[in-house]
Amino acid sequence: MSDKLREQVLSAIRQHRMLKAGDRVGVAVSGGGDSVALLLLLGELRAELGISLVVLHFNHQLRGTDSDADEKFVAELAHSRGLEFISARRDVAAEARHLGQNLEEVARQLRYGFFNEVAQSGQVTRVAVAHTADDQAETVLARLLRGTGPTGLAGIYPVVGVVVRPLLGVRRGAVREYLKSCGQAWREDASNLDAARLRAHIRRSLLPLLESEFQPAIVERLAALASAARGDEAFWRALEDDALRRHFDAGHLKRLAHGLAVRISDLLEPIDLAAIESEHEGASNMERQVFQQGLCDAFARRMVRRLFAETAGSLHGLTSAHVELVLQLARGGAGGTQIHLPGVVVERSLHGELIFVLRGKETRVPQEPYEYVVDISRARGTRVDVPQIGKRFVLKVIDWPGAASETRQGAEPLDFERLSAPVVLRNWRPGDAYRPRGRQRVHKLKELLYGQGVDARERPVWPVLTSAGQVVWARGLPGADEFAASAATHVALVIDEESL
Repeated sequence: MSDKLREQVLSAIRQHRMLKAGDRVGVAVSGGGDSVALLLLLGELRAELGISLVVLHFNHQLRGTDSDADEKFVAELAHSRGLEFISARRDVAAEARHLGQNLEEVARQLRYGFFNEVAQSGQVTRVAVAHTADDQAETVLARLLRGTGPTGLAGIYPVVGVVVRPLLGVRRGAVREYLKSCGQAWREDASNLDAARLRAHIRRSLLPLLESEFQPAIVERLAALASAARGDEAFWRALEDDALRRHFDAGHLKRLAHGLAVRISDLLEPIDLAAIESEHEGASNMERQVFQQGLCDAFARRMVRRLFAETAGSLHGLTSAHVELVLQLARGGAGGTQIHLPGVVVERSLHGELIFVLRGKETRVPQEPYEYVVDISRARGTRVDVPQIGKRFVLKVIDWPGAASETRQGAEPLDFERLSAPVVLRNWRPGDAYRPRGRQRVHKLKELLYGQGVDARERPVWPVLTSAGQVVWARGLPGADEFAASAATHVALVIDEESL
């Protein structure tokens, strides 16, 4: 092994703490040049590192007899070096057809599933795979071409769980030169030359073009970009972890049987804006607002991705378009509205939460009826907490006509002196009806709510106020005509609501 190659591999292992003395390392060997070289390199370094080696091989059964020949080649290579050989095989093509998923993605899932199973069984403590700097460059370019954000630019990580990648800083050409110097043969996978596949096309056409016509160090530059993006990701990940911890501690983020529920206000404003405000005292109001909104939006997108991954187990299938749909739902969707993401359903609850749950595991939270007798004092009004819908209703008694500061935009004041006991705040009931202010006839409340776009699933717990059994108010609708404040009103009742 050349001194330069030795130093590159050892430096990567030490920098990223990939391996430690006593590790039993499963080396994933496909039979291709990169993985064969990784096995030989770790074989030369194992005494110095204090590790032992096991050869792992996964047969995807995609190339018929060639796949079987690859497995035989790797088994013989392992035995020739006195190493234990562990293999598995799956019909990846059949599995992909059954799942209706991309062939390469299913192959990756099954392959890494095998690696994790071997590690969980205790047969190995680490799994080394042979991605090189060229693989890193191809990954970054492929993601750019498909469309990616900063997270995607991070490319391939040196360490993920038990999987380590000691060759991630090594060029593929150096690996091939090493094999030739050892006189070691390897097998070529013909599918790597299939230009119909994006990665193969980038490898054969785009990277050589960029290297020869634009930037000879393009692979190193793309690898450096990925490394910088991973550093930024680590920073953002720390912020995400802190936000999740705070929200869990405050009870604003809850684990469900098959998902998570987060308070919408915390999702849309996950950062302490008061602290940011003090850092931008010299900026104009418009500049501060633009900066703060942009920062909150950026973090909210990351939180959506994180909540999806926490629910689904990975980010597989999630796109930026999906993230924007979730944020649109949070900003203005009706309670009970759902959107379907890959493997996950997101619902806006009646309690001001977004619920992320595995598809097929959705459970409808029972909608509890409620009824609160309201004792309204002419002097102070009252507050009514309704935990069934996560709301507090503030019933204020004010002189009328009211001052602008005492009534919110769109409030429907009632004539206090026309109300009769008992005054009750309760949920909607079938048969509820009244004549809204300005209407000529009585309307069923069900029809009025439908006209307002209220989802049928939200209707059973819709808040209603009654006076001596007669409906006088319903959230979001005009008050009853005969109870509405008028020019003859001296004292009015105004109803506001806030989240608990």
